[in-house]
Amino acid sequence: MTPSTHRASVTLPDESTAKRVVDALSEVFFEDQAAFAAFERPDGRWDVTVHFAEPPDQNLLRELVGQVVRQNVAPTLVFDTVEAKDWVKASLEDLVPVAAGRFIVHGQHDRHRIPPNKLGIEIEAALAFGTGHHGTTRGCLLLLDHVLKAYQPRRVLDLGTGTGVLAIAAAKALHDKVLASDIDPPSVRVAEENARLNGAGDLVDVIRATGFAAPRFAEDGPFDLVLANILANPLRQLAGPMARHLASSAQVILSGLLTHQAPAVIAAYRARGLVPLRHLKIEGWSSLLLRFVK
Repeated sequence: MTPSTHRASVTLPDESTAKRVVDALSEVFFEDQAAFAAFERPDGRWDVTVHFAEPPDQNLLRELVGQVVRQNVAPTLVFDTVEAKDWVKASLEDLVPVAAGRFIVHGQHDRHRIPPNKLGIEIEAALAFGTGHHGTTRGCLLLLDHVLKAYQPRRVLDLGTGTGVLAIAAAKALHDKVLASDIDPPSVRVAEENARLNGAGDLVDVIRATGFAAPRFAEDGPFDLVLANILANPLRQLAGPMARHLASSAQVILSGLLTHQAPAVIAAYRARGLVPLRHLKIEGWSSLLLRFVK
């Protein structure tokens, strides 16, 4: 029997507040611990819902939301449990294929809707993150499509791969091997399963690693293209280690940061010899393309 998931929900005054709350919570809870959704209500307010695999610390959640909103909305947080299978079914009904350049991210139920001239990447909504519906994933795919129109990287890394969607996209477009890594064991398994599902199991090599600590990075590098859809703080911390694993003129795609966080991330990478080339802003999130000038 499918286990229940634990849900916390709150209504917030506007879109910017909702995004700040989601950003703050995503800094605390890892992707395997919580899945976030934010939707606008007919009255203009926003509902933020968080699904947890385990019962959350309710006091901690109230404190975090209160710190961000600075209004008396924390007591209005509602906690309940829902059947995971019901939530997944509802999510699948709402999700439609997402196009990003040559790529289309879709669920199994939309497999038949992918045009023959597009590269379909099948990711189920049950996996929560990296379905392509989040602005960061779509931004990364658009930048990847842009890069591959004029550049054929030989050594590609997807750092913090999550569902594996970016690694799969690169592997299918290049018809070549891609190294993918994640700190989280469940994410490693999910990425491997998705790679096989998409016919890229032989091309996407997924490893568990924290940052650039694993020997495989030195063995497979230096990299010509790195994709890292993580969070702003880890991205800043990884600027130095990443620069040490880049080939001359390598290109780097970064995302997982709110637009107001982009200048600090750009500054951290510029200090390591990476210059910004493009900056996409989608739904309040930023995706960056940078080139390494060695």
